[in-house]
Amino acid sequence: MSAQCEVTAKAAGGASMSVFERYLSLWVFLCIVAGVGLGQLWPGAFQAVARLEYAQVNLPVGLLIWVMIIPMLVKVDFGALHEVRQHVRGIGVTLFINWLVKPFSMAFLGWLFVRQLFAPYLPTDQLDSYIAGLILLAAAPCTAMVFVWSRLTKGDPLFTLSQVALNDTIMIFAFAPLVAFLLGLSAITVPWDTLFASVVLYIVIPVILAQLWRRHLLKGGPAAFDAAMEKIGPWSIGALLATLVLLFAFQGRAILEQPLVIALLAVPILIQVLFTSSLAYWLNRRCGEKHAVACPSALIGASNFFELAVAAAISLFGFESGAALATVVGVLIEVPVMLLVVKVVNASKGWYERNEH
Repeated sequence: MSAQCEVTAKAAGGASMSVFERYLSLWVFLCIVAGVGLGQLWPGAFQAVARLEYAQVNLPVGLLIWVMIIPMLVKVDFGALHEVRQHVRGIGVTLFINWLVKPFSMAFLGWLFVRQLFAPYLPTDQLDSYIAGLILLAAAPCTAMVFVWSRLTKGDPLFTLSQVALNDTIMIFAFAPLVAFLLGLSAITVPWDTLFASVVLYIVIPVILAQLWRRHLLKGGPAAFDAAMEKIGPWSIGALLATLVLLFAFQGRAILEQPLVIALLAVPILIQVLFTSSLAYWLNRRCGEKHAVACPSALIGASNFFELAVAAAISLFGFESGAALATVVGVLIEVPVMLLVVKVVNASKGWYERNEH
């Protein structure tokens, strides 16, 4: 294992939840309250922020999204890609869940719940937008928070690191075509130019900048790298929360008029997280993978790169869209549901290992 891989594997293995991460759902709820309240008090100020655009990209939001994503991508060591051969079965299961089961099952759940079962209770003109937001949420596998989930389940840090590096590499090339295909299946118009611009702005450029920054930090040694990671970690969460305040300032009136929408959109997201994590966990057991690999595999399979989903939804459909609201609902329920999955895989270790080879 390379020195850089070792540094990052140790960081992943020692990751713990910060106050912001542990109570993320609470902060998101407070952002909803703050955003809705501020949007009603000073609508003119937020409309002025919305007009700060260049080439259909809102500049304040674009900056916040980079602050969200880049610190997370600094943790990813693409040099770990050569380590994937050590856990071929676990890697195969996770790729199958991330790139086939999760996005396609979410497209189905979106159709079933949003367009069929819940359609009478949702705004008719936003149905397509809600489904688009759910698809965006499911199309990008989680990056940074996976290290936290892996640590809480005593997962193999090297497997976690190599899987995240592989997923991020695939995401650069597969995110736009996959989203476009699923939106097309759902009969939603695909804004190709904006979609590719989002990939370049929110995946390609941040990956390049993050890896350059990572190289610079590693020149100072492992201790300096770890200290920098601890220092910049809150930036991502802080930028996410600031983005949510802006988003809910624009969504405020719709939320006040129809609070049921958030609860209804949470249903397909919750079902999918529980389904994909259970399937990944069971498949790893059937394949004979060890528990320390099955746990992060299940959690990577279930968790979403919600920062990217929020960014893409805003770029493609706008601040006030149902797509943006759907991705934010994903943020709202992410932590409590993933902590439930962590509890289940930890509690079932005895059952899992009775069938290990």
